[in-house]
Amino acid sequence: MFHVYVLKSELNGKTYVDMTAKEADKRLADHNLNSNKWTSSNKPFKLVYYESYYCKKDALHREKFLKSGNGKKLVKLIKENY
Repeated sequence: MFHVYVLKSELNGKTYVDMTAKEADKRLADHNLNSNKWTSSNKPFKLVYYESYYCKKDALHREKFLKSGNGKKLVKLIKENY
């Protein structure tokens, strides 16, 4: 399974969208343990949304959409309602 997820920084409200083959909650733990430079400077994060896919191609397509103009509008709505 592949997961597309949205994290929200509890520090400053910024969002992070990504795709992973790990479970979304396990990837959240990685981010909160300094998995990369950007997330380590904006942690802690909480998981606000995720979707699961059987096909990696579908997950990558959805991640790309969520990072696009209309996708960012959707992510903003999700973030505001969480």
